Amino acid sequence: MNEDRASIVKTIGVGTFGEGPSGKTTERLFRVEPGHSVEFVLEQAALLMGCVSKLTHQVMIEEDEAMVCAAHYLSGMAKALVEDVVHGMADG
Repeated sequence: MNEDRASIVKTIGVGTFGEGPSGKTTERLFRVEPGHSVEFVLEQAALLMGCVSKLTHQVMIEEDEAMVCAAHYLSGMAKALVEDVVHGMADG
């Protein structure tokens, strides 16, 4: 992506994660806020995925259920960020 396009692309608020109280994916608990730059969002997604990598490695050693849940939520956050940027690129 060239720098001009990257500076224009922003989140649009469609990336979501976390099931609602009924467990349905149509009632998401969290949503990405619109207006963040692609550079910032991808940096945050990479940081989250770094945490997921460390947690899942540790889970293989310790078999800690809480770490599995943490990795699940962090990966969901990263996925929502990337999905939102992709939609922003398509709309932009």
